[in-house]
Amino acid sequence: MYKRTAAAILVILLFVSMAGQVYASSISDLKKQKQEAQNQLDAISGSLSDLQDEKSGIDSEISDLNSQIVEILASIDLMKEDIAVKEEEIAEAQAEYEAAVAKEKEQYEAMKKRIRFMYEKGDQTYVQLFFESRDLSDMLNKADYIERLYEYDRRMLEEYQKTKQDVADLKEQLEVERDELEAQKFELEEEQAASEEMLAQMKAEASNYEVQIAQAKQQAAAYKALIKQQDAEIKRLEEEERKRAEEEARRKAEAAAKKNGSSSKQTYTATEASKSFDMSQIDSAAGSARGKEVAKFACQFIGNPYVPGGTSLTNGADCSGFTQSVYKNFGYSIPRNSSAQRAYGREVSLNDAEPGDIVCYAGHVAIYVGNGKIVHASTQRTGIKISYVTYRPVLSVRRIV
Repeated sequence: MYKRTAAAILVILLFVSMAGQVYASSISDLKKQKQEAQNQLDAISGSLSDLQDEKSGIDSEISDLNSQIVEILASIDLMKEDIAVKEEEIAEAQAEYEAAVAKEKEQYEAMKKRIRFMYEKGDQTYVQLFFESRDLSDMLNKADYIERLYEYDRRMLEEYQKTKQDVADLKEQLEVERDELEAQKFELEEEQAASEEMLAQMKAEASNYEVQIAQAKQQAAAYKALIKQQDAEIKRLEEEERKRAEEEARRKAEAAAKKNGSSSKQTYTATEASKSFDMSQIDSAAGSARGKEVAKFACQFIGNPYVPGGTSLTNGADCSGFTQSVYKNFGYSIPRNSSAQRAYGREVSLNDAEPGDIVCYAGHVAIYVGNGKIVHASTQRTGIKISYVTYRPVLSVRRIV
């Protein structure tokens, strides 16, 4: 809140200080001041475009992160359900295990009783079988019964032991699977926390961009208002100058008529300076042949429109879209926005700039064409044009070729 209020106060002070410069002593001074104000407005407009592009990218990342967090939360919920199912299966396996242990114990106790009985009786059992049997066949049947009883005890005990072991193995496997699900759930929760932290940072960054964009718009509005006042003052001064010239011409005509005894009529015409760019300036500059080809190619599109977010050399491009598309024609893939282009290629000093180099300003980029001039997608009002390289403070010069 404090930053926004301070920024608003700065814009108001800026506007007031600039407004005091409107009424200059001459048209040439006023036009110079207007050009300076226009340069500042162009710089702010370029910076505003880049800020809006960067904020749009952050908004897109925020949307992707929100979707990612939703997917993570859904995965965590599913993981919790799977863990609950595993817990139920483990509980069932535990109950089965306890039942198997009880069965094993019961069978073991029964077998121990029978073994102890047979041991205590000893050989008397077989003697008794012999005397109590009706015949040899009956005696053999009773002996076989005792052997089968031993075999039954042994087999049942082995089966109960196997069942107990199988249930124990199943329970252990289910616990392993549950632990794996718990680990996956923990990792998802960690990923969720990291994503939410990143989301908070991006939202704060987006909010910061909103403040910067609002400040840039306020500054642009102040410069537009100043330029409008300067235009009005220039027109007023030009109109006064035109009237003085007409009055002076009228007086001279009357004096000449009186002297010559006849009236004369004079006609005045004005011409507008040519806006074409002489490509020979590029050839005369120091630099590589490849760089000069880039500069000449870029100058073919002078006069084409400036379109925010555009990359078309014919239908319209913004500053970084213009430089990117020019270099793309020569097989170079450079970044899309001005801040990234400022870190691309090899840095050289402004004094060593050659045709084809990228000149970087705050929120703006251009292509150097030699002799202290650049070609760039300037503003929506002026489109692609030629300007002096020092029309704004230069931050860096990057050599691509």
